[in-house]
Amino acid sequence: MQSLRQAVCVIVHDEKTGQVACIHYANNSWSTVPAWTVPGGKVEEGERLDEAAARELHEETGLVVAPEELRLVHTIQVRAGWDGKGPFLLSVFATTSWSGELTNTEPDKHLAVLWMNARTLPTPMFPTSHAALTTYLAGGGRGFSTHGWDSSVDPRALVGA
Repeated sequence: MQSLRQAVCVIVHDEKTGQVACIHYANNSWSTVPAWTVPGGKVEEGERLDEAAARELHEETGLVVAPEELRLVHTIQVRAGWDGKGPFLLSVFATTSWSGELTNTEPDKHLAVLWMNARTLPTPMFPTSHAALTTYLAGGGRGFSTHGWDSSVDPRALVGA
């Protein structure tokens, strides 16, 4: 029996400017074309979700947030990851307070790490990131969604592509 993989992402929301931190992934990652996402990644074995989210945020953007400052805002059950390794559960955290400057700390993986207008999200975007952002920005909604369970939808399809 395959265990369910865990992933996390963090919506960093600057409420004063109406912007969110976004990462522009190069085309050698999950997508065949460069695509936008929010900071995040895999949870390591034995790691708490909030600690993984804070770690990934720092590793990818240079921003620092204490795990206890993160708020769980959404969960997405993904049927098929773009990496071909099966399903995973994505825990979406949000924060409106952090320290540090937004930086592209992984230029080998990311084309850019930028503040983007939350009302006009960049495209193409990973569908899980788009779902997380739009649900969060709309006030939270149900708190749970799925991706790839409708067989007519290609789980690798990008939003806005």
